Amino acid sequence: MFNAKKPSLDELPSSAQLIRSTAIAAASAVAILVTVVLPAEYNIDPTGIGGVLGLAEMGEIKTQLAEEAEADRLLELEADEQSSLMNDIFGLFVGAAHAQEVEAWRDEITFTLAPGDSADWKMVMDEGQTAEYRVIVEGGRVNFDLHGHGGGQTVTYEKGRGSSGSEGEVTADFDGQHGWFWRNRDSQPATVTVQVRGEYAEFVQLD
Repeated sequence: MFNAKKPSLDELPSSAQLIRSTAIAAASAVAILVTVVLPAEYNIDPTGIGGVLGLAEMGEIKTQLAEEAEADRLLELEADEQSSLMNDIFGLFVGAAHAQEVEAWRDEITFTLAPGDSADWKMVMDEGQTAEYRVIVEGGRVNFDLHGHGGGQTVTYEKGRGSSGSEGEVTADFDGQHGWFWRNRDSQPATVTVQVRGEYAEFVQLD
């Protein structure tokens, strides 16, 4: 078995030599930091050596890339914030518009027709006036006749059988009463809801 020879005390470095080696290593590290790392990574060249070696240009490019990346990140963040704000504003407008639509119906009536029963509701309108409507039928189906009469004149706007509801608008062909006659020809009760708004004097039930 080979045994290494133990060094004598005279062969070991002295404290002064160790301190000097440490100082040289530290000085070399500082020199590398100042002449190489700072110019190449951060575009900082206090000695001018980085510019001579082309390292300062490399650092300038890296700095510009970092600044551009940060600018892009800020722009994206700003765009996201603006998009979120616009979505919030749009949501408020949509919600307000929906609320206005729900509240905008001028008249609303609901009634239930037993099998064989009928109902007659009309809007009092002048010639050329227009009214919007929505009819919802639940629990069954009904037949209807959307028509008008007045001053010896009559007109049929629309007829339907087995209807579960409809919506649209009606424009009066003449002065008079314009609206619906419903009859339940089904074997079960049907609940009818009618919503109207627009140009009419009143919405009345006829006997």
